[in-house]
Amino acid sequence: MASNVTYKYIKQNPDIMEYIRRADKTLEAMGYTEHSFPHVERVANVSAMILETLGYDERTVELAKIASMMHDIGNVINRIDHAQSGAVMAFRLLDNLSMPAGEICTIISAIGNHDEGTGQPLNAVSAAMILGDKTDVRRSRVRNNDLLTFDIHDRVNYAVEMSKVSFGEDRSSIILELQIDTKISSVMEYFEIFMNRMLLCRRASEFLGVLFEMIVNGSRVC
Repeated sequence: MASNVTYKYIKQNPDIMEYIRRADKTLEAMGYTEHSFPHVERVANVSAMILETLGYDERTVELAKIASMMHDIGNVINRIDHAQSGAVMAFRLLDNLSMPAGEICTIISAIGNHDEGTGQPLNAVSAAMILGDKTDVRRSRVRNNDLLTFDIHDRVNYAVEMSKVSFGEDRSSIILELQIDTKISSVMEYFEIFMNRMLLCRRASEFLGVLFEMIVNGSRVC
């Protein structure tokens, strides 16, 4: 069964946009970094780039972008188990739009499995979205303007001056390239808080049949 639910339509849906805004407001109140439109759009773009490069069909790419746009809406309820609650919310929203069950299953399984504490790559959409989400570390996500009161998450994100996801020349590896200002945060601190995310990225890359590599300040670290 074909579906007319597109990424463009989702971005113009006022209810879904409100869930994204309110979920980010919840995280702001809890002291988390930005999880609003810049984040979800970046996740969508990276997910799409990965699947397009690997030769997936146009609809699979579209589903990845839809899942990416909606993946954090569960935060409107609570940060704890937000992936699972977000998947349930997405089911209701997409079912009300008469999206086919098969496509809904693909999207909600991706949303429900994007958190590093409980998630696993279950399909190509899920794997690509994990990579898009877990590699989004950047200075502009930090809300706190007072460097003296930074916690480790603020410090690490603020220290990342450049974050880029690309493929190696032979397309056998996905590379996360970071430029970290070590006067603000050490490379060790990055891995201290993001090791589980990077391990999930490796599993997601392996699901897609490629390696996961990291280059930090010009040096290959894995």
